[in-house]
Amino acid sequence: MIKEQSTKGKTSDYLRAAAEQFSSEDQIFEILPFGDGKVNDTFLVNTASGHEKYFILQRINQRVFRRPELIMQNLRVLSGHVSKRLTNNPIASRRWEMPSVLPTADSKDYWIDPGGFFWRAISFIDDSESLETVTGHGQAAEAGFAVGLFHSLVIDLPAERLNDTLAGFHMTPVYLQRYQAILESSSDRLSPDAAYCMDFINRRKEFAHVLESAKADGRLPLRVIHGDPKVSNIMIDTVTRLAVSIVDLDTVKPGLILYDIGDSLRSCCNPHGEDPRLEEVHFEPELCRALLKGYFSAAENFLSEHEREFIYDSVRLIAFELGMRFFTDYLEGNVYFKVTDRRQNLRRALVQFRLTESIESQAKSLHSIIKESSVVSL
Repeated sequence: MIKEQSTKGKTSDYLRAAAEQFSSEDQIFEILPFGDGKVNDTFLVNTASGHEKYFILQRINQRVFRRPELIMQNLRVLSGHVSKRLTNNPIASRRWEMPSVLPTADSKDYWIDPGGFFWRAISFIDDSESLETVTGHGQAAEAGFAVGLFHSLVIDLPAERLNDTLAGFHMTPVYLQRYQAILESSSDRLSPDAAYCMDFINRRKEFAHVLESAKADGRLPLRVIHGDPKVSNIMIDTVTRLAVSIVDLDTVKPGLILYDIGDSLRSCCNPHGEDPRLEEVHFEPELCRALLKGYFSAAENFLSEHEREFIYDSVRLIAFELGMRFFTDYLEGNVYFKVTDRRQNLRRALVQFRLTESIESQAKSLHSIIKESSVVSL
């Protein structure tokens, strides 16, 4: 029996047809929504090939990724580079896998359906699972290890070999400019929550330039980054409980490595996730310590002195940036992030701003933790 759970609109129209493009001679048994992605439509496909055999099927959001073929070009470059690195220098302490692109029957790495939508399939990391939140120091250390290992595997990949699939992505001044333009045309200015968000952004608008200014004056170099190393993109072995992969590679591109470090800390050190009650939101410093320990255990000593100095600014900035992006999308009518109701992006913004405040209130202790972790790794 084929089970298909669809999302709204055209996604469901060609869901089964899209799965069949990548399933070779296997019969599609089950198609289920997968993960908590806020941009693309993602499904887990089970094929009836004598035993359970899964792959990931995605419909790329072309309102976000205007040229999705560039994503596939990046994945080919990334896959080839990492495969060579792992062949020459296998990871001795654990298994480590990178998702691979699955071809269609006619050897293409994507399929465009009759409605013009862009589909692709990637391998599923067997015997693994992702986490929604980090609940202990061990999980934080594994998340840090995964991000650090990814950086180590791509540190010698020239950034110019990759396409910039999202121009302006993780460039906070660009988001600030977009927010200011949307604000001028928005009528939602009387809501107390909206007013709070507007005031919060206004009081920190100069801080939005901290990393890009350091890049402009030569202190921070462009490197290959993951772009979205949140906790749910770290795959954990179901038996060993060790990190075995980092997935969702659509945002791999040239950028500042600090955006990855900051986003990993932002995601993993907020124990209650992105949709809790506001009173539950806080940045947990001991999870930060564990994550950085894991990161520097895997990352070679390639971070410059300046990059280490800006780690605190990066986690504060990324929480602020994401809150501003959520609020901007709310003002614009929820056109970027998926939502279940009109105000969800507003609530998400409030969570990130509360997290920013928690980070700011612990600045002294976080600077100490970061300095201690960085010195140990040298």
